[in-house]
Amino acid sequence: MNDGHLILVNYIIMKPKIFGLILLMISVQSSRGQQTNTKPSAAEQQIINLSKRKWQWMADKNVDSLNLLFDEKCVFVHMGGSWGKQPELNTIKSGGIWYKKTEVYSVSVNIFNNTAILLNDIDLLAVVGGDEVTNPFMVTEVYLKEKGKWKMGSLTFSHLLRPVKMK
Repeated sequence: MNDGHLILVNYIIMKPKIFGLILLMISVQSSRGQQTNTKPSAAEQQIINLSKRKWQWMADKNVDSLNLLFDEKCVFVHMGGSWGKQPELNTIKSGGIWYKKTEVYSVSVNIFNNTAILLNDIDLLAVVGGDEVTNPFMVTEVYLKEKGKWKMGSLTFSHLLRPVKMK
């Protein structure tokens, strides 16, 4: 084999590796560009903290605190249906759904005037009808600010296709 053939063989062998390396570098740069390390504003942090307390109140079946948080017109969308404030509180109080443990992996908040939309990527360990189940969800929480106080207007569970991460 002459030098020309060796160069050609090395080129053919190395080409996919070089191409793969270039793709890897592009994807790393792209993912860095999508990550934001900005600190939440005071209002955004207030919503994040309120959401954390809500998950704890749901785990503790603290319907008194939830009753104050949920607006009278609040709607809840679950995998099995949708309903209003009083049916949700009754479901929590009776144990029809026990939001036993919530593991939050990411949170984002967008505030538009007096409306805040929070997204939570979570795993939820719940007891539903006596059966313990764990599901991955993207949860959308909508909060409305009235008279200087945030109230929940909507809580929607969207099932994710990713595997459960919770241990």
